[in-house]
Amino acid sequence: MRDFNVFGIIPARYASSRFPGKPLAMINGKPMVQWVYERVQSSEVRELAVATDDERIAQCVRGFGGRVVMTSPDHASGTDRCGEAALALQPDDHDVVINIQGDEPLISPREIHLLASAFEDRSVQIATLVNPFQHCSITQTW
Repeated sequence: MRDFNVFGIIPARYASSRFPGKPLAMINGKPMVQWVYERVQSSEVRELAVATDDERIAQCVRGFGGRVVMTSPDHASGTDRCGEAALALQPDDHDVVINIQGDEPLISPREIHLLASAFEDRSVQIATLVNPFQHCSITQTW
């Protein structure tokens, strides 16, 4: 694989309607956002930041030594939040910016590698990780 300068951005929003505060949810003694951050640090990502609109999340990330960029609370998606962060951070010297989902505490550094390797083909402008879904039969008994 050619050498990439990869910048990772983890969007993290507190005000979720289904699970408010999810990035700060404790999992085995650490907040979820910290698990994600640490897993990504074990990958080939050269720089990493959490993009958030919430000071509680920002304080948490700073508390474990992570980098934070504050973003608008008006974004419709994590991708929009990453876009604002990428512009603010101006990662011009990076070949690839990766949006890392903030609710994947078990993300594998290998998955980050697979995603980044898609950009070996210089015509690739955007990529996403997918997992094949295998049809299965479910038998219900009541």
